[in-house]
Amino acid sequence: MNMVSPTTRLLIFSWLIFPLYEADKMRHRGLRQKDAEYIEKYSGCIQGPVGTPGREGNPGVNGIPGTPGVPGRDGAKGEKGECVSEIFEEPWRPNYKQCAWNSLNYGIDLGKIAECSFNKLRTDSALRVLFSGSLRLKCKAACCQRWYFTFNGAECAGPLPIESIIYLDQGSPEFNSTINIHRTTAVEGLCEGVRSGLVDVAIWVGTCGDYPRGDASTGWNSVSRVVIEELPK
Repeated sequence: MNMVSPTTRLLIFSWLIFPLYEADKMRHRGLRQKDAEYIEKYSGCIQGPVGTPGREGNPGVNGIPGTPGVPGRDGAKGEKGECVSEIFEEPWRPNYKQCAWNSLNYGIDLGKIAECSFNKLRTDSALRVLFSGSLRLKCKAACCQRWYFTFNGAECAGPLPIESIIYLDQGSPEFNSTINIHRTTAVEGLCEGVRSGLVDVAIWVGTCGDYPRGDASTGWNSVSRVVIEELPK
């Protein structure tokens, strides 16, 4: 009996086993390919219709404050400003005075009737003056008399004199007739431009320009008064 060598045996064994191994390998590769095709075919889902939008949610709570930022750079230097000095004025205080006389019965036709001194506190203020008393004028023919204020001896120039007149177009045929009417009258106005300090305010009687004067009377049988008030401009 011929003896077969080990090498020959190995070759015969390899020749018998290798076809079986390749067939099994091909069978497993086919199974894996089928599995991949099945997964690819049936693993995807069909997309349904779009749903309705949901309601808005509740506002969230405040978040944690952030960390302070980095300080900014210094700005450009500004222009030099103007120095403005503030003037604080004292609050206005009432300043007024009244002078009164009982039954002056002053019958002069020309001259000063009465005066009243007043302490004016400010230069940039105005003076309001008022004379109240009975006035009368008599004459045989047409006549006119004028009652007016002066300030330290001069009539008001800011803006115009403060005055009141009585004019009679026709007098009484008899000078001593019973027509003798006394009426309470007011002479009033504002005067600006009077300096501060002591001011002599006076009420006078005089003529009306070129018109004849008559028989004047001031303060008959009644109270006469001068009221002076300092007012802010």
